[in-house]
Amino acid sequence: MQDNEPLWVPSQELRSHSPMFAFMQQCNQKLGLGLSGYEDLHHWSIADREAFWVALWDFCGVKGSRGERVLVDGDNMLRARFFPDAELNFAENLLKERGDGNAIIFRGEDKVRDRWSWDRLSGLVSQLQQAYRALGIGEGDRIAAMMPNMPETIACMLAAASIGAIWSSCSPDFGEQGVLDRFGQIEPKLFIACDGYWYAGKLQDVKEKVAATAQRLGVPSVIIPYAGDAAAVAAATEGARTLTSFVAPFAPKPVEFVRLPFSHPLYILFSSGTTGVPKCIVHSAGGTLLQHLKEHRLHCGVERGDRLFYFTTCGWMMWNWLASGLASGATLCLYDGSPFAPDGNVLFDYAQDEKFAVFGTSAKYIDALRKSGLTPRTTHDLSSLRLMTSTGSPLSPEDFSFVYQGIKTDVHLASISGGTDIVSCFVLGNPLQPVWRGEIQGPGLGLAVEVWNDDGKPVRGEKGELVCTKAFPSMPIMFWNDPKGAKYRAAYFERFDNVWCHGDFAEWTVHGGLIIHGRSDATLNPGGVRIGTAEIYNQVEHMEEVVEAICIGQDWENDVRVVLFVRLAPGIALSDDLVRAIKTRIRTGASPRHVPSKVIAVADIPRTKSGKIVELAVREVVHGRPVKNKEALANPEALELFAGLKELQD
Repeated sequence: MQDNEPLWVPSQELRSHSPMFAFMQQCNQKLGLGLSGYEDLHHWSIADREAFWVALWDFCGVKGSRGERVLVDGDNMLRARFFPDAELNFAENLLKERGDGNAIIFRGEDKVRDRWSWDRLSGLVSQLQQAYRALGIGEGDRIAAMMPNMPETIACMLAAASIGAIWSSCSPDFGEQGVLDRFGQIEPKLFIACDGYWYAGKLQDVKEKVAATAQRLGVPSVIIPYAGDAAAVAAATEGARTLTSFVAPFAPKPVEFVRLPFSHPLYILFSSGTTGVPKCIVHSAGGTLLQHLKEHRLHCGVERGDRLFYFTTCGWMMWNWLASGLASGATLCLYDGSPFAPDGNVLFDYAQDEKFAVFGTSAKYIDALRKSGLTPRTTHDLSSLRLMTSTGSPLSPEDFSFVYQGIKTDVHLASISGGTDIVSCFVLGNPLQPVWRGEIQGPGLGLAVEVWNDDGKPVRGEKGELVCTKAFPSMPIMFWNDPKGAKYRAAYFERFDNVWCHGDFAEWTVHGGLIIHGRSDATLNPGGVRIGTAEIYNQVEHMEEVVEAICIGQDWENDVRVVLFVRLAPGIALSDDLVRAIKTRIRTGASPRHVPSKVIAVADIPRTKSGKIVELAVREVVHGRPVKNKEALANPEALELFAGLKELQD
């Protein structure tokens, strides 16, 4: 496939049967519009935000009272309020279904399989709701969970949302300090943890960590049975009970839903915390619900009964995104553990068995799959799969091609990008337009996304800052413990007045799509020219000799020089010939300006729990500055490899 041809073009039948097309037609009929394609639809969604969000509310059948006003102070991003008179309950919108149909399907590597009906899920939510209230938990109280991605976690979250409590979660592979750096800031009334978990086929013991964390949080705890001995973990943890004993006094009954304002807090999510204590980002029930419904129903085309899968942990915002799939009547397909346990077929075995409609994962996983030599297209029946999404880092052009060559030829591949900050996406796919190699299809509906240069001017054909110029519902309500909003303003509005600056380095394509070149705070500036690190990775990581790479700018002789660290394949040494080959590949594939001054081999590269490499942390170590929160890393010991390297001294 040539780059001047799209990788995928939606058929007219697919377009006309998509929920996005149905939504567009409904808007045309009810509002007297003449929208004929995605560009028209997106332009209208920005030009008339009030009409758009009302139309979305109605199309998706949101349960709750909408109220009269739709948008107040809409021209001021920090003061704007959507649906200020509305009342709804997030959990009520996710638990609309009833009966024996599948609400959740679960696999924990090759160790555990489970299947939950809608009635089973609602029954446990009811028991948990009653148990929470018996502890005195109510509106605005926090519940914190260190849990695997399993059905009980979804139930615990829904029970919290049903009574207006605020949910916050992380994965059980976080160290004790990493958990406390997050949950210690929000002072929860209840701590929920598992009794162990599986990773790469091995049972991971959490008894001591759970006991120590619960003691330091100083609140009651509930231990969920999964991979260990819940009774033993509870016995070792002061003030802890097993899930069974916690809910035993309460019989299941219809769940009670407390309807609260649209802006009532639902989630507290955390920034990665690799350069300091994580920021506590508070998201609203209404904004999260509407934004996720929009992305699921319109952008992803999720229909009632679809099997929706995302490979994620409970410490990544994609877990929150996945959970909302229940609001569209989808069956959630949860997976916990390594995506290569027992081998690289495990997720595609799952996809084949359960007939995934949507398969979501990270760019790093797709790249690892390509390098493994596996080709699921030839080994698995993926006929049900119509959409594959990728996020976490930019998806390289080579990995775009691999999806069509190695996974499925007629799948809609959507590279998506947003973040914890908005618990959703700024740019993503849509079923009405083609997919081009290396490109995100375009901005999300209702989001005034632009690319600005350093002078605050919109640009096309050059790289700049990804910004959003108008308020949208899933903006954070606030940061926790930031009463005057100073941290919130500094995070997004310091660069450009009254404009959200997201911190991504991006550019528009000739097709109206976008390319994300990495985080702008990790952008390289040799000679004053801005370079995205993703452009370098796209070249070097597709060399057989290189497994992984990380690139930083090193302060050097009153300028900045580009330094590339590479983790090499087994048995490969960094010879002069290989250095020349790496530089040649970057020079010809990117540009001479991207060629690093130094190429240095390292044994490992530090990354966050969700698999993102941490350029800023490496840069701090190289410059002899402390990294404030190593607990956020999956492999903090790797940072030591970058300290005092003699190759960086000349």
